[in-house]
Amino acid sequence: MERKMTTIPPTREILPKKPRVAAYARVSSGKDAMLHSLATQVSYYKNKITNNPQWEFAGVYADEAVTGTKQDRPEFLRLMADCRAGKIDMVITKSISRFARNTVTTLANIRELKEMGIAVQFDKENINTMTGDGELMLTVLSAFAQEESFNVSENCKWRIRQKYAKGEMTGLPYILGYDVIDGALQINPEEAEIVNMIFTDYLSGMGLQRIRDKLTEMGVPTHKGQPWRENAIKYILQNEKYAGDLVLQKTFTPDHISKKKYVNKGQLPKVVVEENHPPIVSRAVFLAVQDEIKRRAERYGGAKPPVERPPESYGFTGEIRCGGCGGSFRRRTTYAGGKYYKVFWQCDTYLRLGKDKCMARQIPEHMLIDIVSRLDKAPTAITAIYPTTLRFTFADGAEQEIVWQAESRKWTEDMKARNYERLRIPHKERINHAN
Repeated sequence: MERKMTTIPPTREILPKKPRVAAYARVSSGKDAMLHSLATQVSYYKNKITNNPQWEFAGVYADEAVTGTKQDRPEFLRLMADCRAGKIDMVITKSISRFARNTVTTLANIRELKEMGIAVQFDKENINTMTGDGELMLTVLSAFAQEESFNVSENCKWRIRQKYAKGEMTGLPYILGYDVIDGALQINPEEAEIVNMIFTDYLSGMGLQRIRDKLTEMGVPTHKGQPWRENAIKYILQNEKYAGDLVLQKTFTPDHISKKKYVNKGQLPKVVVEENHPPIVSRAVFLAVQDEIKRRAERYGGAKPPVERPPESYGFTGEIRCGGCGGSFRRRTTYAGGKYYKVFWQCDTYLRLGKDKCMARQIPEHMLIDIVSRLDKAPTAITAIYPTTLRFTFADGAEQEIVWQAESRKWTEDMKARNYERLRIPHKERINHAN
């Protein structure tokens, strides 16, 4: 039988779908001029897209005061997420340097968008990534953009180091006890009293935790309105600015792409400016505090051993929650004799804010491992209930509670003698001598 074919003509006109077009804008500084430039970019692209009858407006994504060499740009990440979600068909931006200044980052993002069928158009360079020569030109020009970023970074470093060589401060942040007036440090009398109290209390025998609790009880605010922390108090005690001196180039940033900051441990020269500004504490008091910090470090733990550090992630990381405050438990290690000798897990709230905010007890790691190893199945979550109960939750919703036995502290005669010595206040003579 012979086949018969019939073509039915269309009865409706197929209208082309309008591409959903979004724009990306960015400035790397929070200065007024830059923010004005960002606002201009946003307005320009909004008008450009909405006034084009062949496009559908999909929004403008704008990052302010962030660098193009880093990936942690919230609006850019939101743009990429919306592209992956199928909400955008095309992206337009001012130039390659606005999109990203890292060649690898630029190409990786462009290729990902290209695989999803999303074109990126760079107005300044007149490049569309969907054209045949688009990626070749993009590779060359983005390499130039990265080199430009490197040159700008090196020029900034050179200017900063020239100021350091002259003993000039650059970008001095807030420091308790001082006000920055016309680029110089001037004593703030009310805050200076707090600083003096911290130095005096430390020399009188108080530890960082007790000083922290005292400041909290007094209602002394921090600059950012956050709770006082022990490392903040230690930073104050070791800050040479309170003795009137200034150490420049304490940190440095070797990589202009990651912009990660490192402590200068001899990689670059430091500049020490003595008697740069009015001191809050005398040099004798400051040096006495540094000696006391060193003495306590040697007596209660010593220097950290020159052995391989334990890994940053452990079997219980993120699994143990405090039943009292809801905080997460962190792994803690104490040192003695150049070896790790005690590992335990403690509530983060207790570590940061003290027992007034959380009463959770520390749990020895070996005890945790022993208890978990004796369970019939692996738990999905662990809740520490005061004082010594562990509640294990399993994948099927079942729960099991186990009471663990706290380790009693065995006091030797030597430990008793050292504790008695510690509880005394042996530093009054040092304070009188320092003053």
